[in-house]
Amino acid sequence: MRSPEQHPALPGRAAVQGWLSRLRQFMSAAPVPVKILLIIGICLFAGPLVSVGITAGLIYAPYALWAGARSAIATASVALWGLLVVAVVAARTAGSAEPRYLLLLLVPVVAMLAHLGVLGRWLVPCRTTAWVLLWSLSVGLLITTLQLWRSQPLLGPATAWLIALVVLGWRLAKAMQDSREYGRRTGFAALPAPHAMAATPGGSAGSAGPGSAGTAGTAGPAGSAGQAGSAGAAPVAGGAGLPPAGVIRPGRQGTGQARVGQGTQVSQDPHGNQAPQVTQGSQAARVAQAPGGVRNLDRSQQARQAQHPAQWPPITVDEAVAELTAMVGLTAVKDQIRSITASVEAARRRAIAGHGAEKPMQHFVFLGPPGTGKTAVARILAKIFYAFGLLDAPSVTEAQRADLVGEYLGATAIKTNQLIDSALGGVLFIDEAYSLVNEGDGQGDRFGNEAVQALLKRAEDDRDNFIIILAGYERQMETFLSANPGLNSRFGVRIKFPTYSPAELMELTEHAVQAKSELIDPDARPVLRQIFEEVGRRRLADELGNGRFVRTLLARAGQQRDVRVMSGPAEPTPAELVTLRGEDMRLAYAELTTRFRGYTETPTVDDALAELDALVGLEPVKRQVHEIVAQLQVARLRDRQGLASQPPSRHFVFTGPPGTGKTTVARIIGRIFAALGLLVRPEVIEAHRGDLVGEHLGSTAIKTSKLIDSAMGGVLFIDEAYALHNDAYSGGDAFGSEAVATLLKRAEDDRERLVIVLAGYTDDMDRLLRSNPGLASRFSTRIAFPSYTGAELSQIARVIAAKAGDTFDAEALPVLHSIFVQAVETGRIDVLGNGRFARSLFERACASRDVRVSLRGEAATATDLTTVLAADLLTAYRELAG
Repeated sequence: MRSPEQHPALPGRAAVQGWLSRLRQFMSAAPVPVKILLIIGICLFAGPLVSVGITAGLIYAPYALWAGARSAIATASVALWGLLVVAVVAARTAGSAEPRYLLLLLVPVVAMLAHLGVLGRWLVPCRTTAWVLLWSLSVGLLITTLQLWRSQPLLGPATAWLIALVVLGWRLAKAMQDSREYGRRTGFAALPAPHAMAATPGGSAGSAGPGSAGTAGTAGPAGSAGQAGSAGAAPVAGGAGLPPAGVIRPGRQGTGQARVGQGTQVSQDPHGNQAPQVTQGSQAARVAQAPGGVRNLDRSQQARQAQHPAQWPPITVDEAVAELTAMVGLTAVKDQIRSITASVEAARRRAIAGHGAEKPMQHFVFLGPPGTGKTAVARILAKIFYAFGLLDAPSVTEAQRADLVGEYLGATAIKTNQLIDSALGGVLFIDEAYSLVNEGDGQGDRFGNEAVQALLKRAEDDRDNFIIILAGYERQMETFLSANPGLNSRFGVRIKFPTYSPAELMELTEHAVQAKSELIDPDARPVLRQIFEEVGRRRLADELGNGRFVRTLLARAGQQRDVRVMSGPAEPTPAELVTLRGEDMRLAYAELTTRFRGYTETPTVDDALAELDALVGLEPVKRQVHEIVAQLQVARLRDRQGLASQPPSRHFVFTGPPGTGKTTVARIIGRIFAALGLLVRPEVIEAHRGDLVGEHLGSTAIKTSKLIDSAMGGVLFIDEAYALHNDAYSGGDAFGSEAVATLLKRAEDDRERLVIVLAGYTDDMDRLLRSNPGLASRFSTRIAFPSYTGAELSQIARVIAAKAGDTFDAEALPVLHSIFVQAVETGRIDVLGNGRFARSLFERACASRDVRVSLRGEAATATDLTTVLAADLLTAYRELAG
């Protein structure tokens, strides 16, 4: 991928540019007095600054030579060494000053010539400067120092200039030889059939003489080279006998091609034979390499000509790969793209050597959440394949289901083919491709299937002319690809895009702020880190949009800043207008997250456990929940240290009578999982059989899936879950079985993003678990909730009264206790509802009190209004117990 004289750029270059950009922003925003003081300071310390600059240049020169840096600064640093050597040697040599000046003049002249023309484009200028100065100054200074011919003091400088011209001529000849070699060789763009296109019958066949004027990289029949390339295009690959990989000229008139008339161009094969090709602008038929033979592509050619400009800027493979490398994160994606690039380069070299002429074109599947750079990587892939000459343009046509599916059967194929015609020569990027097969209504999606069939056919027929990228969530895309065997075979390359980490989100923010020429106040960075850590801990990045979340957060923070500075009493300074503070970030984050259900502040594990311990009774339940929390924390510690750990339990079975706190404990477990970062939100969605079972067979699975989707990221609590298996139905409960089957599949597929709790009476839940072996294996953690005792129910009633601002009269407390003890001893407490009975008894007693106090009118005191008497309790109990 690199020539022998091309190496990576200096590490940290982006950071230096970032600091320089911030310095410019600071200078532009600084008040005039500050600018004046800075200018005065620079003038006072000009001497030391120049010394520091010279020292830095001398240090940088060896690295620039090793890295093959092509900048003028690299060449100047090498020239600085030449000036230093001449100055030191001349200072110790007696004689006139003319030789010294001539040798000093030689150094900048060589440095400037090294950047000119073919010499500067094909060879590294700083290395050319080093070679010339090494040979010329060595001999020139040696003659001048020894003073062999005292009568000829200018002999040394003259010899140095002569040697410099000789070495420059040698380097220039080498550059021209590489240029001619590149002009004689052919890449993919000039390979023989089957990549050549058939000429229009009767088309004009102009002459293709040697070195056709104005055609970049043309060659005549004898193989004479035309211009090697456009100005400024640097080679990036190849070595002796190989052209630089991926140097593309404007308009993609590839090497070894000569114009033949208006609409045809000649492509030379390695043996010198010429094959006419139809250009994009020609109105002609093209020979398709698929079944069906010749296919008229007039409309597709017009669409491609309309989409792709006639002139595209030159792009090199290294430039495209460097753009990929500059992206934040995506390490695995970058490695995979580099592997693909290496494979294409290997195929190119095999084609040049005559070992096969098949184009290494392929279609891709991008898997991952939104905002992770899939579209940006698609654009880079387009540039890479364009740089290799495999695509006509580095353009990406973005599409979704609505761009492919028509209004009626038959229209979809037409619409899909028109879209593909417009994308020929480039990349077709279909986002959320899984939506092409939408079976949400329980039936097959005939429109989507028609689009898929048209897409598959064109993906095969035109595989040499464009690239298709299907993108979407990993789980949905895997289901979509498995639905059609042709999709798996034609889209075999899968690239997975991971969620951005908090550190990567912070880096994205720094880049975005720098691109917008804004500043981040020092107090805002800790706030940003805290926000991104919260996003990572609660796994909100995917729902918030990853990189898009960063842009939205900065936009909202900018709005908060504008409101803050413009509502202030004083006129805002230029710096205040572009500076984001911590309070702006907090307000923006709160505004973004409160729009989503359940995005309230997540408690800590200690807060959730304290809430659990504050519950009345339930000692066995508390002990088991503490054990679950300990297991989750230990598993997380083992994962951090790279140790194997048992996957934590994600789904539970709560057994026990009603009113024993099952729903309350489910909410606490949701808060614990959210605090540990195992759930996105601490929200609990409560459901019963009616929320899962549909009106007809087939609709139950859809209804159950929609319910699970609504609970995704939180807890799904299904009360009286045993109702999903009802033996009373003749022939079995087909609806309940369908709901259970769907629930089991989603419990396994989405176990990382969902907690499911099945609750109900002990005996009934045992019957449900026995009805399906998968339930017992996936819902292995069981928590038994005991009935409350009389004392616990009395305490619950007092807690409820205290929260309502009421109290029980001293004489009412024994009555309250006796009511609960009697209910427990007679075995009626489970029927009455345990804790719910305590709440109902208190509410009915309050109603009886209100009736009694209302008769007193304005004479009622505060104590009368808030005190529950024994008579009120007895009245309430008679109403409840019958």
